[in-house]
Amino acid sequence: MSGHAGPAPLLAVDDLTVRYPTYGLAVDRVSFTIAAGESLGLVGESGSGKSSLARALLRLVPATGSARFQGQDLLPLKGSALRATREHLQMIFQDPLSALDPRMRVADIVAEPLQQFRPLTSAAQRRTLIRGALERVGLSAAQLGAYPFELSGGQAQRVSIARALVVSPRLLVCDEPVASLDVSVTSQIVNLLRDLQRDLGLSLLFISHDLAVVRQLCERVMVLYRGTLMEIAPRDALYAAPRHPYTRALLAAVPAPDPQRVPAPPPPRHAATRGAAGCVYQECCPLAVARCLSEVPALRPMTANPDEGLCACHLA
Repeated sequence: MSGHAGPAPLLAVDDLTVRYPTYGLAVDRVSFTIAAGESLGLVGESGSGKSSLARALLRLVPATGSARFQGQDLLPLKGSALRATREHLQMIFQDPLSALDPRMRVADIVAEPLQQFRPLTSAAQRRTLIRGALERVGLSAAQLGAYPFELSGGQAQRVSIARALVVSPRLLVCDEPVASLDVSVTSQIVNLLRDLQRDLGLSLLFISHDLAVVRQLCERVMVLYRGTLMEIAPRDALYAAPRHPYTRALLAAVPAPDPQRVPAPPPPRHAATRGAAGCVYQECCPLAVARCLSEVPALRPMTANPDEGLCACHLA
């Protein structure tokens, strides 16, 4: 657990595990919290389990452990109880054009959650909510009759965000929402999400491989490697002084705006072979020692205050 202090968290995840029948373990006993109104970044390379974790929270893939949203465990929910909870957890996907039905107009796309979760809403109320959601994301009534193929990538992602917002969720799970957009549009979408979080009191789980984007938007950052939580810390602390060797490697890979400040390459990798147990990062870690090959490091506080960061490394 992250040790986040204060009121009860909006989302509290404990020992979340996702295992696929064909591919095996994707997420291994991950624990964290998200407070009301907080933005938590989830970073890691491709295949680290980020999307599997997000889909497990939304019950799109089976998982074990617990994920308590507003005090209620999401994982055992079924039927009407699950449907009622899903209204408050919405997802924004990576490729907006793939996430939008090409046969539907924008008005019908944004209205779809209302039909699912608020079927008794009148036609007049629906129109008001749809227009309000589009205005919040910077679109106008002129786009109501458009099809997805008539929109730019940025406009399509704004429609996806409007669709998520129309039912007033409390938590937005953003799965690489700017990965398919160019740089200028990425900045616009990140600013939009930041404004929405501030204005609506939304909580965000923001998944990305782009650490520069995460730094702009998120208050805390969680680092995943091969389905295992390596480090979680406040943004400024993590970027200024990363504790885990994997976090340091990720940050070293970010292009430096000043060529004179390019970080030095890591020392040569330890030559030890992979053991049957131990740290999942042992094969790539330049600092690995014998203990790393035989003992799994616990996720533990780096200071007396757990809110200052947790790290799973024997040498941190």
